[in-house]
Amino acid sequence: MIQFAIVGMGFIADKHIAAIRNTKGANLFAICDTNPERLVIDDETVLKYTDLEKMLTENPQIDVVNICVPSGLHATLTKIVAKHKKHIITEKPMALHSSDAKEMMEVAKEEGVKLAIVHPNRYRPAIMEVRKLMDAGKFGKLSHANATVRWNRGQEYYDQAPWRGTKKFDGGVLMNQAIHNLDLLLWFMGPVKSVQGMVTTRFRKIETEDVATALIEFESGALGVVEAVTTIYPQNLEESLSIFGETASVKIGGKNALFVETWDVEGYAEEEVEALKANIQNDPWGKKGHDCIIEDMVSAIIENREPAVSGIDGYNPVRLIEAIIESSETGKRISFS
Repeated sequence: MIQFAIVGMGFIADKHIAAIRNTKGANLFAICDTNPERLVIDDETVLKYTDLEKMLTENPQIDVVNICVPSGLHATLTKIVAKHKKHIITEKPMALHSSDAKEMMEVAKEEGVKLAIVHPNRYRPAIMEVRKLMDAGKFGKLSHANATVRWNRGQEYYDQAPWRGTKKFDGGVLMNQAIHNLDLLLWFMGPVKSVQGMVTTRFRKIETEDVATALIEFESGALGVVEAVTTIYPQNLEESLSIFGETASVKIGGKNALFVETWDVEGYAEEEVEALKANIQNDPWGKKGHDCIIEDMVSAIIENREPAVSGIDGYNPVRLIEAIIESSETGKRISFS
């Protein structure tokens, strides 16, 4: 039985608790939060701590620590957990700075522990079908891709907690909302060669951006377009990912990038496409992404392999976001070479 602990008992911790309980071979051993009022759980066997170091020191049987604290604290806590020789699952974004993300990977390697990043959208049924197409070479030579997040996050959302919308602990629309889409964009399109971006803060009273756009040149020569905003009135309008190649045009869309809107793939009969669309329509969310992340960590430990979504998968979108913001601030195209 793989023993899990959670540090940070805010909203997202509930998903981790449920995922651990849903996973065969996983057990929730302890929870930790500096605020004792948050240490509420419907299982009296779960140990409760307000001090991370104390929890780790007193319980050598803990195998994995899930880090669910505000984003700006991920790097600091990852280093503490790794020094105690515990495997790590950290929520997105991996860190708010690529230098911190790189240090997280380095300390995990030095201490011989596994580091997984929560990018659960990879496990959505529609996205998994696109991955199958990509792996089978069905797109041919890639032309370009588009990642769009047109969402609403009102001022009340940011006012719920003092760390939201801050540069030190949270980040803006790119780091908080669109990082899932950027992860998928990079997963499908490969390494970035250069980027030119523009970001601004239009409506919300926050330190970070609520509107962001970018043009990306990938090493393959393909191009990418990013639009990410939290200013749409009056509610979420669209989240989509479109990929275009010589022999395939695909768009996954809807308000949460769940449904097949376009599936024009060479060799696919019309009835195959309709069946695919119907299957996804019937179960658009599929197995919960957090469940998949927990299951994969259990398997990675047993099989002694890297997690499916590892540190480099967390580093890459953080590095891209930094470059988009740097480009906006300098007015220059940022090269990754």
